[in-house]
Amino acid sequence: MIPIIAQVALPVPLHKTFDYRIGSDMPVIGGRVRVPFGKQFKVGIVVALSDTSDFPLEQIKPINSVIDAAPLWPSPLYKLLNWASRYYQYPLGDALGTVMPGHLRKGKLAQRERERVWQITESGKDQPLTALNRAPKQARLLTLLRSGAMTHSDLLDTELTAAVIKAVEDKGWIAPAENVRAKPWTPGYAVVEDKPTLNHEQAMAVATINANPEFGCYLIEGVTGSGKTEVYLNLLEPVLSKGQQALILVPEIGLTPQTINRFRRRFNVPVEVLHSGLNDTERLNAWLAARDNEAAIIIGTRSALFSPCKSLGIIIVDEEHDASYKQQDSFRYHARDLAVMRGHEENIPVVLGSATPSLESLHNATTGKYHHLILSIRAGNAVKAKHGVLDIRGLYLESGLSAPMIAEMRKHLSVGNQVMLFLNRRGYAPALMCHECGWLAECKRCDAYYTLHQQSGELRCHHCGTQRPIPHQCGSCGSAQLISVGVGTEQLESQLASLFPEYKTIRIDRDNTRRKGALEEYLNAIHNKEYQILIGTQMLAKGHHFPDVTLVGLVDVDSALFSNDFRAPERLAQLFVQVAGRAGRASKPGLVLLQTHHPQHALLQSLIHKGYDSFARAALQERHQAQLPPFSFFGLIRAESHQSDMVEQFLQQARTVLDASPLEDDGCAVMGPAPAPLHRRAGRYRWQLIFQAPSRKMLQQRLSIALQAIRQLPLSKKVRWSLDIEPQDMS
Repeated sequence: MIPIIAQVALPVPLHKTFDYRIGSDMPVIGGRVRVPFGKQFKVGIVVALSDTSDFPLEQIKPINSVIDAAPLWPSPLYKLLNWASRYYQYPLGDALGTVMPGHLRKGKLAQRERERVWQITESGKDQPLTALNRAPKQARLLTLLRSGAMTHSDLLDTELTAAVIKAVEDKGWIAPAENVRAKPWTPGYAVVEDKPTLNHEQAMAVATINANPEFGCYLIEGVTGSGKTEVYLNLLEPVLSKGQQALILVPEIGLTPQTINRFRRRFNVPVEVLHSGLNDTERLNAWLAARDNEAAIIIGTRSALFSPCKSLGIIIVDEEHDASYKQQDSFRYHARDLAVMRGHEENIPVVLGSATPSLESLHNATTGKYHHLILSIRAGNAVKAKHGVLDIRGLYLESGLSAPMIAEMRKHLSVGNQVMLFLNRRGYAPALMCHECGWLAECKRCDAYYTLHQQSGELRCHHCGTQRPIPHQCGSCGSAQLISVGVGTEQLESQLASLFPEYKTIRIDRDNTRRKGALEEYLNAIHNKEYQILIGTQMLAKGHHFPDVTLVGLVDVDSALFSNDFRAPERLAQLFVQVAGRAGRASKPGLVLLQTHHPQHALLQSLIHKGYDSFARAALQERHQAQLPPFSFFGLIRAESHQSDMVEQFLQQARTVLDASPLEDDGCAVMGPAPAPLHRRAGRYRWQLIFQAPSRKMLQQRLSIALQAIRQLPLSKKVRWSLDIEPQDMS
C-alpha cells in the first residue's frame, strides 16, 4: 500500500513523534519536511512512513512542504543517531536538530551556498615579495594565492585575518573569482611532505591498525612528545589512497589550526574543519563537503562526529580523555563513546590517542575490548623532562610565584629559552575582600564570589555571567580598603611584566582569545619566539608543541587536591602530565616545577616518582572497590527552580519512582536527593539525584521505565530538570 502518513520527529522537548498527512510529494525517511505545529511551522525529520494512524485521518494536518529528496544522513550515521537518542534518553527530534547545521534547522536546502574565492591578479603576480618585509602576512597571502585560488574560509584557516585579505584586495593584488572546487580529489592524491622515520613502537602501532581495515578500537597510550600525530598521519595514507575519508576529533578549537596545518603539509587533499567558531554558512559548506566527498579529511571538535561522510575509512579521537568530548547541556552525548559506536556501524577502525587515557578507556583495554598500543619513547632526540616539587609553606609569594620559581625562570630565560606558567584561573583574582571587616563581593544570584577582572574594571561571576563595576567601598562597613584575594592569570601577567621587563609575556585564556583568529595569531607568535614567557589556562595544557619551552611551572594546583568529586584525582593527574609534557619537546632538556603547600600528598608523589600508569592502576583498583565508574554506571537527574523546597520535593518523588523496582537485588542504588555542590546558580536552587546500576543494560531498563512515570509527576512541569547518562561533571 502507498503510505499516506508520515511520522515526524520535531525539535521539541517531547519524547514522541507526530503524524502528518502526505500530499502530492512523497517524503523520505531521514529527510526534512516543513509542517504546521500549533500556530507556527516547524522543520522536522521523517522517521517512518505508514498507511495507518491512531488518529482519524480528517484530524491529521497535512505536510506543508517536502524539503529533501534524499536522507540527510547515510544509513549507518542515521542509525547511530537513533540509538544515541535512546541511550542518552533525549527526544529524537531535538537530538537530530542539535546535530545538523543551523541553516538546515531553518529549512534551507542542503546545497552549497556560494562562498567567496580569492585569486591573485596580474598586478599581484608582479608585486615583489621582498617589498613587503613590513607586511609579512600580506606577503604570505600572495604566496598562497600564487599556488592557486583559495576560498575565504580556507585562507582564514591558515591564520590570516579578514583585515589582511581586505587590505590586499584594496591594493588590487587579489580579486574574487568563481567558486570552483576540484572534484573529485582522489586522482590527485599524493604525500607531498618528506616523512620522518618511525621508531619501532610507532611502526608497530601503524602496522597493527593497518593490518585490519575493519572495525576495531585501538587505544594508543603515548607519552607526551612520543609522536602520536605522526602515527595518525601514517594511518591515513592507506585510507586516502583508497579514496576514503578520515574523521579527526580534537577536544579544543585551539588545537584545530595546528592539526589542520600538519595534515595539509603531508597530503595534497582538501581538509575541512568543523567547530563552534564557524558561522552557519561555513558550517553548512563543511558539512556538505564531507557528505559529497569533496573533503578528504574532516577535523573538528565533538560535533564534527556527526559529519555525514560519503566514504568514511577511519575515525581518530585525539586526547580521548578530555572532558570536553562530553556535551554538558541539551543532548548530553559523549563524542568519544559515540565515535566507537560509529566505527562499529561503519565497520572501520577507531583510534583513541592520549598520554593520559581515561580510566574508562584503560579499563576497556585491560579487559580486551580495546587493543592497547603503547608509545613509551619520545620522538626524535627529545628526552623526558625532569620533575621537581617546590615546597612553598612559609615562603613569600609574589602574585603566586615563589623566589625559587622566579630564580629558575630567570635561569632559563637568560639562555634564550621560553618559560610556560600554568594557572587554571582566569581574571585578576578569584575574590575581592574588605581589609577592615572581611566582607567578600558575592554574586547575588549564585553561591559564589565575583572574580575580579582588573583590566576591564569589573567584577564577573563565572557561573551566571553577571557583571558589575568594581566597587570603591565595602558593601558592609563602607571602608575603602578593598583588596584582591588569590591570583588569576591577569594578575600573574602584570606581576611578570615588572619582574621581567626585558622579556615579553603573553597570556592565553578565554578572556583574551575571544576574537576570531586571536588564538592562532598568539600561537604563531610563540613559535616565532616573539614572546618568552607564556601564561595559560587549560587552553595551553594539551596538544601544543613548543620546542623552545624548557621550563614549565604549575603555579597553583592545591585546590584540586581536595575535592568531593571522585573524578578529581584523575583530572588532576591528567592535567599534571599534559602540562608537564609541554617542556623539553625538542632536543633541549626540560624541567617541570610544581609549587604546593602539600609536597607529601600521595597523588603528587605517585605522579612524580611513578608516573601516570601507576596512578591509573591504583585509581582503577580504588574505583573497583568502591564500585564507581567504570565498574558501575550512573544516571544523574538534575533539577532546579527558584523554590528550593519544590525541587527537593520533586526529586524525592522521582526517587520513590526509581525505588519501585520490579526486580529484587538487581544491584541498583539511588543516592539523594542532595543539594548540588553549587547549590544556587543564576537565582535557581539546584538539587540532584544519582541512580547507579551495575551495567549499561540495567541502567537503560530501569531509567526507561521510571522516566515515563517521572514525566507524569505534576511537579515535573514546575521545575527545570534533566537527565545526564554517565555524567562527567557532578557539580
